[in-house]
Amino acid sequence: MDSEILDLLKTINNKLDEHTQILRFLEHASEFHKAEIDKVNYTVARIEGEVKGIREGLTAVEMITSKNWNDISKLKSVK
Repeated sequence: MDSEILDLLKTINNKLDEHTQILRFLEHASEFHKAEIDKVNYTVARIEGEVKGIREGLTAVEMITSKNWNDISKLKSVK
């Protein structure tokens, strides 16, 4: 009887150790994935800023081009 109880306790202890190892692995994987997501979020924020700058630059070019066309029209009408 005592031997059976000891065997059962060893089996339970082994299962607990196995589950602990699995949980530690999952925790590590979760931390790794969080770091990767943080890296992606940083990259997206940087790219978003760059795109905003490009849009602002394009808007400025459009406005200057529009003014230039307006000036050209005025010069042509003076002839």
